[in-house]
Formats: sequence, C-alpha cells, structure tokens
Amino acid sequence: MSKGVMYVDNIRVEYDNEPNVLEVCRKAGVEIPNFCFHSDLSVYGACRMCMVEEEGTGKIDAACTMPPKNELHIRTNTARLLKYRRMIIELLLSAHCRDCTTCEKNRACRLQEMAVRFGIHHVRFDDTREHVKMDFSSPAVTMDLNKCILCGDCVRVCEEMQGMGILNFAYRGSSAQVMPAFDRKMAQTKCVSCGQCAAVCPTGAITVKNQIGEAWRAIHDPKKRVVIQIAPAVRVAVGEAFGIPAGENVLDKLVTALKIMGADEVYDTIFGADLTVREESAEFLRRLETGENLPLMTSCCPAWVKYVENERPEFLKNLSTARSPMQMFASVLKENYRKKDAEDGRTTFHIAIMPCTAKKMEARREEFRDAYGVPYVDLVLTTQEVVQMMKESGIRFQMLEKESPDLPYGMGSGAAEIFGTSGGVAEAVIRCCTPDKSKNALRTIEHSGLRGTDAVRFAEVTINGRKVRAAIVHGLGSAAKLLDQIQSGEVQADLVEVMSCRTGCVGGAGQPYALMAKKLQRAQGLYEIDRSAMFKRSERNPVIDAMYANGLADRAHELLHIEYKD
Repeated sequence: MSKGVMYVDNIRVEYDNEPNVLEVCRKAGVEIPNFCFHSDLSVYGACRMCMVEEEGTGKIDAACTMPPKNELHIRTNTARLLKYRRMIIELLLSAHCRDCTTCEKNRACRLQEMAVRFGIHHVRFDDTREHVKMDFSSPAVTMDLNKCILCGDCVRVCEEMQGMGILNFAYRGSSAQVMPAFDRKMAQTKCVSCGQCAAVCPTGAITVKNQIGEAWRAIHDPKKRVVIQIAPAVRVAVGEAFGIPAGENVLDKLVTALKIMGADEVYDTIFGADLTVREESAEFLRRLETGENLPLMTSCCPAWVKYVENERPEFLKNLSTARSPMQMFASVLKENYRKKDAEDGRTTFHIAIMPCTAKKMEARREEFRDAYGVPYVDLVLTTQEVVQMMKESGIRFQMLEKESPDLPYGMGSGAAEIFGTSGGVAEAVIRCCTPDKSKNALRTIEHSGLRGTDAVRFAEVTINGRKVRAAIVHGLGSAAKLLDQIQSGEVQADLVEVMSCRTGCVGGAGQPYALMAKKLQRAQGLYEIDRSAMFKRSERNPVIDAMYANGLADRAHELLHIEYKD
C-alpha cells in the first residue's frame, strides 16, 4: 500500500492505501462500470468493463487490477473505451436470456443498467447457446444459468467468504458455465442456503427464491389468520428501497404497510430473541459450571448449523440447544393460537420476514414441526420480497404513518435488537449472564472487543468471578479456520458466536444489495436502537416473565429447544 497523487480525467486525487485504480476513481467521484469487482472479494478482472486509458502512452488496463501510481494520469471515458464497453455489453447480451420484463432482477440488474447507461438498443449477434433448464431445487435460491455472464462473483464468494466451493466453472471457451460439481442440482450439494451467491450476482442468474405468491394467497384467504414476525435486521434496511438512509429504523412504517396489505397481526422477532437469550444464557451457565461441551456455540444462524451438520459433525454437541429466535417465537405463537383457531374456525398462517435466505431452509426442517406435522413457520419472506409486495400494493412507504407492533409479542429488549449484528448474540448472552447489571457493566461489555469488523474477534469478560473468553466470527470460511484452531488447542474459548454472512444478519442475502459501508450503517442503526431501548437486558422483559409463570417454564424444553444430530 502507498500514498501519492493521481489525476483521473484531470481531477487531482490523493490516494492513501486504496488497493487499485478503481477505488481511486470512486474517490474522485467517477464510478467506473464493472460487473465482477467486489471490495470484499479477491480481484478477478473478468468482465473488462473497468478499462481505463493512460494519458500519453495510450495503454489501457483494467482499473480493478491496476495498482495506483504517483503522478499517473488516466482517462476513464475516451472514444476508444466507450467503443470497447459497448462491444462487451453487446456480446454479453448476445448470449443472454433477454426476458427482462419477467426477470426477478428486472430494474435491479447490472447488465440491464449498463445497457441503458451505454445506449445499447440493438444486438447484432444471435444467441447460439443451448438453453439450460432452471434449477428450483434449493429452498433458498433459484438458478437460471441462461442469464449468467460468467463474472465469477458467485464462485468467489462461495469459496473465499464461505469456504464451501459449491459453485465453479465447467467447460472452456464459449461452452463455459458456472455450476455445482457434476452438474448437480443445488439441493443435491452441501449448500447451506446462505444465499451470498444471489447477493453478489449482478444479473438474474441466481436470485432469492420467490414465495410472494404464497404470501398473497394466504393473505387473501378468509380462513387464514395471517400473523407476521419481523426480524431486527429488516427494520434498518427495508427503507433503503424507498430512498431512506441505511440504518434508519422504519419498523413502525413497515407494520403499517403490512396491515394495509392485509396482515391480521404483526409482531416483533425481538420477543423471540429475548426468549433465546434467556434459554441460551441458562444453558451457558450450566455448561460453565459442569465444564461439559464447551465452548458453547450459538445456533441462531441456520446456515451455520447446516454447515456443522454437513462438514463438522464433531462439533454438534457444542451447538446450543436453544432454538433460533424465529423458531422460538413461532412455536410459542402457534401453541398459544391453537385454542383460538378452534374457536374461530380459522388457521393461523405464520409468516416470518427475515434478512436471510437460510431461514427459508430452516422453516422447512422436519424438526420444526408440531405433533401434527404442521410447520411452526409456514412461510419465510426476505426483505427483498416484502419490498416487492409493497411496490405491488402501490404503497408510498415514506408517507406512511407509524404503528407499533401488536402486543403482547411486540415488546423486546435492546439486547434482542442487536441480534442482527455480528457479535450481538454473544453480547446479549453476556449481558444476561453477568451479575453486575449497572450501566458501567454495559459499557465494559460494549468495549470488550465483541463489536467490530474483523472476521474473527476475541473478548474476555468476568462471569461469577470466572474469566470467560468469547470468540466472534462472521463468514463460514473464517469459522472453519477457527474450528481448526479450537480443535488443535491453539485457541481457547468458552462461547463462540458464528454468523454465516459478513457483518451478521444486516448483511444477509435477503437484504437490499449493499456494499460493506452500508451494511455497517445498518449495524450502527441497531446499536442506536439499543441505546434508546426501554430496557437493555433480555431478563427484564416482563411479558416473558409472565409467560414463564403461566406454564411456559414447564414446557420450555419441548417448545424452545432442539438437539441437532449427525
């Protein structure tokens, strides 16, 4: 890394540790077109859209692979570059399914955006590629490789961030395709449904599985009572689709929108998060006392749980038996509505609005069904899908009045709010376990190292006179390395929190597309909600106290816990 001065289209720009010319151009206010560059991933340089021209020599190079150089003068929009970019787009379109009006990524597709930006109105070349059948087998994503532009983003995110390597290139030249090994369906692989491939895909080749139709059918069915829960990370991201800054809490507007769309009752998943903290904290304290199956590993992230089942079953005993907040909430809800359903002659249809595609997979697991085989969560919608439903309804989100979630399941703590960030689950558990409940204790926990952006972080706190070490990790690739270190004895930890997505749920694949800076704004938004929360610890939630007293304590193991098996 170095410092110096560059000139971008005659604009003087000081660079300071920017890794490439593309980032320097952004600093100058020039957005270089590209398909394959992601700051979180390795530089690939496949699309060649980001070519820039060096003044004087006429040399052209890809800005994403070109290191900054002191006193370098470049042009980003010469006649030569414009010709190249238009030709690249036209060639990509010639081998691309162009049913844009029915595509999931319509108006959110980078290829479509670039075609408009560079005025491509006619494609001179015929599409000679063989049509490939769509793959609907995954519970989380849909694959339509007829729309793939071979940028390699999905391949790199699956390998580099998640360490899974589910997708890769097959064949060569004009026959090249991206696919799972041996051209298997996604459901036949060890995919954990994290959906990050869909999050980085610039076209409609990999998209979040669309279940909007099922939601509308339930809402319009008079025999169904539609009850919705909303996850913490959704409230600080959904507004982005309507011009509201990332991190702004729009939960009350979203509740209003859902009621307008036909939801009968709308609750807050933070209620379930408080339940999870209470149960997981009790479990953690028991394990600390007995020394059995330490470290305790969080089990809120379904992609992480699936990863342990598939790849590291020796750690299944370490997973917390506490269900995820979504499932805890759903099991309590369905149980409490059973009598009311019989009296009203209706069926409670429970929809969970989540930032995560893996929650779609979790909702389908056999373990999360009642004695009659009915799932506790009938349907999971991502933030993206809810945005689409609001647009279908003609809702002008910015103009909506505010309405709070319904009671009794609309109340939760600040600790539950931060579940949507990397480190938030561990922090909530430690808040509950720490005997010192003062404000100073909260500040100490906040600055212990639990928060941050590093892929792996460590924090040390004191619980009941004992030094307890917590490890925080986001990204399954980093989690795999941490597990190796724990197994070898290189790392000692008592509590391990794993989130599959970088930055945690705020960076989930079901959220509106965002780069790292915007994801961090979402996380900061959750911390701001926590700061102004009425109570900041899960054990202070009075509704949960009342439910425990009224019989939930006797059925806690049945409704709130699950043991994952190999």
